[in-house]
Amino acid sequence: MDDRLTVLISLMASALFSGMEIAFLSTNRLQLELDVKKNSFSAVLINRFVKHQSQFIGCLLLGNNIANVIYGIAMARILSPQIINILPDVITNEFTILLCQTILSTLLVLIVGEFMPKILFRINPNKLMDVFALPAMILYVILYPLIVIYIGISEFIIKYVFRIKIRPEDYKLNTVDLNDYIKEYANTEEKNEDIQQGIELFQRAMDFPNVKLRECMVPRTDIEAIRSDDSIETIIAKFEETKHSKLLVYENNIDNIIGYVHINDIFVSRNDLMKKLRHIEFYPETYSAQELLKHLSQTRQSIAIVVDEFGGTSGVITIEDLVEEIFGEIEDEYDDDDMTEKTINDKDHVFSARMEIDYLNKIYKFNFPESDDYETLAGYILHYHGSIPEIGEEIRIGNYVFKITKATETKLEEIEVKNNQ
Repeated sequence: MDDRLTVLISLMASALFSGMEIAFLSTNRLQLELDVKKNSFSAVLINRFVKHQSQFIGCLLLGNNIANVIYGIAMARILSPQIINILPDVITNEFTILLCQTILSTLLVLIVGEFMPKILFRINPNKLMDVFALPAMILYVILYPLIVIYIGISEFIIKYVFRIKIRPEDYKLNTVDLNDYIKEYANTEEKNEDIQQGIELFQRAMDFPNVKLRECMVPRTDIEAIRSDDSIETIIAKFEETKHSKLLVYENNIDNIIGYVHINDIFVSRNDLMKKLRHIEFYPETYSAQELLKHLSQTRQSIAIVVDEFGGTSGVITIEDLVEEIFGEIEDEYDDDDMTEKTINDKDHVFSARMEIDYLNKIYKFNFPESDDYETLAGYILHYHGSIPEIGEEIRIGNYVFKITKATETKLEEIEVKNNQ
């Protein structure tokens, strides 16, 4: 066979083995399992490779090594006379010829046989594995005796020379596979509303372990509470005003919460009511929402206080707030029914200052930057403005103008958003 043709074929084989290796390692295992359930022939073959992963990877590496050896021999025959003709006679010797051969052939095989196929095969690994599943199985069967010897020697060295225990292969689907599948499905053109809602639910569930309490609590400024020395009439009036079933109780100021009372407890004297004060637990802003949900469920509690790094009250959180992080909005007694959300025209909107930035970006297609430093529209404005604006004041941030339509001395309440794009 002509050396040029040998180089071409061996280089293509090396590229195929390298590409299949990265495609196999990047394959979405959940999608593969679903295809197996549909009795897809290629998926069944790939699933066998997954169950014998070390053998299949060994097959690809062995095939790649064989291709590279053949490529190196043929390339040396082609390059030797060319190098001899180019190099001056003074430096022409076996070492310089070998060095030039090695550099040139290595550069070519790295670019064509390694880098390019690994980039291309990573783009759509599942489909590419479907295409090459049958050829891969044929190669696997042909090389199987060599693979067994190859892996056997490797395991012997690892086990008896390096004294490392080899664990049996037992691949299980995990959250990474599920997350990859959801992201891949979310990027498709499928716009079915029910499917999209299901995808969003899964995404929220996947993100929930990373959620901190500060991201889902009711902020300090919206806490409804009573003083420990309030009269029973004042407490009853507060229950009627807020429509809450529970009220937090504090001494001196809101940073010193001592418990809470339930509406069922008010039919006693004030002294007896304070004796029946219910215990409430405190958690830092950075505490895991998932861990708190688990704890509240196990202890049959429904409410907790969130404190900042200095021990001051940062907010209050209920079990409903935590569940909302997974299932979406659930109306409860601590939710604000008066949250403003009005559209004036395509570019002008009026929102409650407590509307969350990620919600506004998703629903209204704004491009407000999201950050751990703020969660709400008010937080976003205060973060960039540096102080509490006055009513009627207009603040420009990027392509948007924010007009304060309602506020107090301590907080923003309602904001008009104008899009100047």
